[in-house]
Amino acid sequence: MSSAGRALPDVGLVVAARQGDQRALDDVVAASLPLVYNIVGRALRGHADVDDVVQETLVRVIRYLPALNDPAAYRSWLVAIAIRQVRDWEQRRRVALNRDAGLDAIHNVPDPASDFAGMTILRLGLTDQRREVAEATRWLDPDDQELLSLWWLEETGEIARNEVADALGLSPGHVAVRIHRMKEQIQSARGVVRALRARPGCPDLQAVTAEWDGTPSPLWRKRLARHVRDCAFCGRLGSTLLPIDRLLAGLPMLPLPAGLTAHFPGTAAPTAAAQVVGPPSPTVAHSTGPTPPSDASGGPSVVDLAMNRPRGLVPSLAAGVAAAVLAITTAVVILPDDPSAPSWAAPPSTAPTVVAPPSVAPSPSARPSSKAPVVPAVSSARKGVGVWNFAGASQALANSKAGWYYTWGTQHPGISTPRGVTFVPMIRSAENVTATELARAKAAGPDLLTFNEPDMPEQANMTVEQALDLWPQVMATGSRLGSPAVAFGAPDPQGWLDRFMTGAQARGHRVDFITLHWFGADFATTAAVDQLRRYLQAVYQRYRKPIWLTEFALIRFDGGGAQFPGQEQQAAFLTAATAMLGQLPYVQRYAWFGLPATDKDRSGLFSSGTQATVVGRAFQAAR
Repeated sequence: MSSAGRALPDVGLVVAARQGDQRALDDVVAASLPLVYNIVGRALRGHADVDDVVQETLVRVIRYLPALNDPAAYRSWLVAIAIRQVRDWEQRRRVALNRDAGLDAIHNVPDPASDFAGMTILRLGLTDQRREVAEATRWLDPDDQELLSLWWLEETGEIARNEVADALGLSPGHVAVRIHRMKEQIQSARGVVRALRARPGCPDLQAVTAEWDGTPSPLWRKRLARHVRDCAFCGRLGSTLLPIDRLLAGLPMLPLPAGLTAHFPGTAAPTAAAQVVGPPSPTVAHSTGPTPPSDASGGPSVVDLAMNRPRGLVPSLAAGVAAAVLAITTAVVILPDDPSAPSWAAPPSTAPTVVAPPSVAPSPSARPSSKAPVVPAVSSARKGVGVWNFAGASQALANSKAGWYYTWGTQHPGISTPRGVTFVPMIRSAENVTATELARAKAAGPDLLTFNEPDMPEQANMTVEQALDLWPQVMATGSRLGSPAVAFGAPDPQGWLDRFMTGAQARGHRVDFITLHWFGADFATTAAVDQLRRYLQAVYQRYRKPIWLTEFALIRFDGGGAQFPGQEQQAAFLTAATAMLGQLPYVQRYAWFGLPATDKDRSGLFSSGTQATVVGRAFQAAR
């Protein structure tokens, strides 16, 4: 493992930075820069905007670091922020390209001086098959560049698989599937690279490439790989290719360009030997006590640089970050309850009480206790629950062992978030697409649920065109977006969701995962689980996106009323269904409907803060 890997930055350093130690903050940012640079550079393929996206990532790190719950989770948190900024950049680029096709020449071409494949070869001195792997990455599909940036770092020992999954918002199983497909693309591209470099070359290959302009692209990878696969001469060339994983193992991260180290204390690139086996950087070993805002050599700190150099004049990325920090200097001392700090980074706190609970589940008059609940262990980050307010809701949520929850709104009034649990906001209907609600959703976390059952008159009740017209405002939050959650017929051709997804693609709108509801009318456990599995498979096969199942239970809706199975039947279904969901790598999260158990809501998990139903006990044991 390289010296820039798992030890950086030191937990004590992060703690000191969170507490306002300016020198510690400088060193945390400096120690983070190589990892962020490698993630963003590979994901953007060395585009000229790499420096800007790295800067935006580090600015957000500085802004939200005081609200980070667990300093030991700093690296995972940092990686997730970097990927989010990459996605924001990709979205802005797509919007610009859709607005003006002429911008393609500006936005779609990597900076030749910053091409990451070429820089990897030249600056790490790669030879032979490692060089071919680096060159092959130029041929990947754009969507795989983001995954490549993380997988490369996983293979070189810088980050772990769970951090890759967290950053992408996918289950480890789904990540494994995506990585397998990406490796197959790289492998076919390696064959293409070797065939193109062969001397003497294949005459038939020369004929195939007669109209190729020499620029690697996914389209030409497919065309040339087809020839390589069918050609006896070219096919023999790939017979000695070593596994990609073996070639990447032990490689260091790409060192920072010299221009990035000149004005940034602690980021000077180590020697080639130190990159592989050297000791940790001394910038993470100093005392975490209060220190003056300058580096040990008397040079300027990050904020010093910002104060002394105007934003438009900074010559390097490091100073650019410093200049951006100037605009948010007060962020260094923001408190965890600062409204600008997202709840996914902040300690749990009592929620505002100004928003009425959703109409789908009215709150009783009894008020929950304001005392923080006792927190049992969270049994699974995938496992969630829909929550509406009732007496003891906070305690019940903690006792449920759910890893996440939502309330059909952008806030959770009267409900305390247990430690280790995530609140996911929702823009429920057209009337919630307001500046205030969107700002709350953006502050609440990295994921956002959208329009609740727009195909139902008593719920969001929206046309496809209305939802598509409002979608750009939802995208502007920068959150990972779930599709509108239709009540039924999600995989149906020309159904509500199908027409929305087709329209979103045509307009260049981003949808990151599919949100589904499913209620089984067949109360036989085996049949119900099989029906749910087939529904999920049909949805995934149609849209090929991760799935969040945000409402599910056995409920039969006949004659305007709801019929429920017995508690034992419901519990048996929950147990079998969650076991089945764990075997589907594309099901990223699920949420039971719902937490409260009343005479009306008989699929609920808790009748009070501490009294679990039979179904609730099955939920506690689920993963």
